Amino acid sequence: MEAFERFRGRIAALHAPEMADVHLTLAQLKALYLVAATGPIRISALAVQLGTAVSTTSGVVDRLVGMQLLERVESTADRRQVLVSATPEALRRLEEMSELGRERMRDLLLRLPTTTDVATVERAVRLLADAAATITEDSHR
Repeated sequence: MEAFERFRGRIAALHAPEMADVHLTLAQLKALYLVAATGPIRISALAVQLGTAVSTTSGVVDRLVGMQLLERVESTADRRQVLVSATPEALRRLEEMSELGRERMRDLLLRLPTTTDVATVERAVRLLADAAATITEDSHR
């Protein structure tokens, strides 16, 4: 785990300049990622996912709506329910951030000394992805 922490720290340092340009709080970024990943969601359900109070989550959502990154929509199943969903602008920004991560990874892989090293990293990432796929929501609480 020490190697992972060292790697994570260096990646965070590399991302720091770009993250400063994002102009979102960590809470806003987490909410945005969750809404984009889950699709339209009730604020109460989002609060559960974030582990925050509904009132706190509602405030975060209000700010993201004001930034035109989230929008409130009526539920098609129950018109009394209001859901929040990511706007196209939010999805574009999230994709931009993901692409930065992919660029960094490509750059790092190009810096490895041999193709065997690249294959080793690729295999390790595949193993981690497979392990992550076995984790259910209940098993990591």
